[in-house]
Amino acid sequence: MSNQLDNIVLNKRAAKVSLVAGIIIFITKFSAFLITDSTAIFSDATESIINIVAASVALYSIIISSKPADKDHPYGHGKIEYFSAGFEGLLIALAGLVIIYTGIEKIIVGSEPSKLGIGILLLGVSSLANLFLSLYIKGVGEMTKSLTLIADAKHILADVYTSFGIIVGLGVVMLTDIPIFDPIIAIIVAVNILFTGYNLVRESVGGLMNEVDSETMEIISNKIISIRKPEWIDIHELRFWKSANNTFVDFHLVLPYYFTIKEAHKSDDLVLSEMSKILPGSQVKIHMDYCDFTICKYCEFKNCEERKEELVEKLEWNQDRIIGIGIRKTNGLPEP
Repeated sequence: MSNQLDNIVLNKRAAKVSLVAGIIIFITKFSAFLITDSTAIFSDATESIINIVAASVALYSIIISSKPADKDHPYGHGKIEYFSAGFEGLLIALAGLVIIYTGIEKIIVGSEPSKLGIGILLLGVSSLANLFLSLYIKGVGEMTKSLTLIADAKHILADVYTSFGIIVGLGVVMLTDIPIFDPIIAIIVAVNILFTGYNLVRESVGGLMNEVDSETMEIISNKIISIRKPEWIDIHELRFWKSANNTFVDFHLVLPYYFTIKEAHKSDDLVLSEMSKILPGSQVKIHMDYCDFTICKYCEFKNCEERKEELVEKLEWNQDRIIGIGIRKTNGLPEP
C-alpha cells in the first residue's frame, strides 16, 4: 500500500511539473512567433497550447484515478487514464492538422519571416527544456506504470520533434533565402505528429477494450511457471486487465480433490505474494478446480495417496497452456 501511495504522489508531482513547464515553454515560443512572424513557429506555439490543455487533463486524470474503489466503482477509477490518453492523442492529431492547414495557407499566400536567428535560439532553448521534461515524465510514468504520464511524455516528445524540424526549416530559410521552405518543413513535421496522435488513440482504445498486453502477459506467465508446485496439476484460462496502477488477474488452478480449504489457500497466498512483487497493486482471483481420476496420468504430485494411474505424460506449463482451455477440455475428458 505504501508503494502505491508513493506512486500516486510521484504521478501528481510529475503532472504538475508538466503543466507549469508547458506554460513557460508556450510563452517562450509565442514570443518567438511575435518576433519572427514565422508560420512554422506559430504552428509550434499552437501545439504548445494543446500541451497545456493535455497536461491539465493528465493532472485531472491522475487525481481521479488515484481515488480508492467505492461502491459505485468497485474496481477503482483507473480507467479514466485511457480516456485521458485518447484525448491527448486527439489533441496531438489536431495540432498536426492545424500545422498542415497553416503551412498550406502560407505556401499559397506567401511567407516572409524575419529575425530568424532569435527565433531559432528561443526554439532551441524551449526544445531542450521539452526534451528533459519528456524524459522526466516518461521515467516517472514507466516506474509507476501510469499510462497518462507515458502518453503525456509522448506528446511532449512529439513537440520536441516539431521544434527540431522547424529549427532545421528556419535554418534552411536563412541559408537559401527561400521563405517557402518555412511552411514546407512544418508540414513534413506535422505528418509525424499525426502518427503519434494516432498511436496514442489506438493504445487508449485497446486499453478500454481490455486488449491483451503481451509484455504483461509474459511477466505473469513466467512468474506462475517459476513458482509452480507439484500439487498444481493444471492451470488454464488466465485473463487480466489493467486499470491505472492496478492489474486484475484471474485463472483456474486444478488441485487434488481432497485438499482442505486451508491447504488450497496456501497456493492462493503464494500466488498473491509473488504477483505483488512483479505487479504492485495487482489483485488475483483464483478459481480452484479439483481433480478426478481421469487426469491421474498427468499429475506430478508424488505424495498423492489416492492415485489410480501412474504418471504417463508431464504437462509442460507455458503461456499457451496458461491461457488455454485446460487438459480436460483439450483431451475431451468429462468435467468432474
